[in-house]
Amino acid sequence: MSVLICKNIETEGPGTIGDFLESKGIPCTIVDLSKGEDIPDTKGFDTIVMMGGPMSVNEDDIYPYIKKEEALVREFIAGGKRVFGVCLGAQIMAKALGSRVYKGKEQEIGWHDIELTPDGIKDTLMRRLATHPGVGDLWKRFKVFHWHGETFDIPEGAIRLAGSDLYPNQAFNYGSRAYAFQFHIEVTKEMVYDWLKAEDIDQQRLKTETEKTYEVYRGRAWNFYEIFFC
Repeated sequence: MSVLICKNIETEGPGTIGDFLESKGIPCTIVDLSKGEDIPDTKGFDTIVMMGGPMSVNEDDIYPYIKKEEALVREFIAGGKRVFGVCLGAQIMAKALGSRVYKGKEQEIGWHDIELTPDGIKDTLMRRLATHPGVGDLWKRFKVFHWHGETFDIPEGAIRLAGSDLYPNQAFNYGSRAYAFQFHIEVTKEMVYDWLKAEDIDQQRLKTETEKTYEVYRGRAWNFYEIFFC
């Protein structure tokens, strides 16, 4: 097994996804498309992960590599391989599968709840994400880390798995091997604090919430990775 990770901007790397793959000895190749790095031959990869970025998926005239990622989504799905998109990566998946991506009513930034749909509760991977890593109980509603201002329609043939009060489409799957998350499952504490520096927001409040929430959140992410990547 080998994982191809596509970065769309330097500051939004694989975070805990990379940590997990390293801990399991799963080889991965990280390509920073924003730096003009070339996508390698995909024959050697059975999984693609597409990270976030501040650009819009609809700005593919400015960022032509977005079209390349859309093509990779279709290629990997057609080949029965794993596909995972985070934030912009999820929007790329939605567009690649024929759905509209557009601006939301307002930005969603920080620690906010998502709630699993009935289909989300049935889904094995989402149940793992929703399982508290400490006490082991299943939470239908729980906090995740958001940093986005756009959203997407659920593609035809996909299943909506979760939503938030502000953004009803937070997660979907397309078959059993392709998952898209609007929220940032991959963040480390350091990533959160680094992103905070560039925004005019209540940084102290977000830092307090991060210290309170992060360790459980990391455990939820790890639960998901254990099933998706293994």
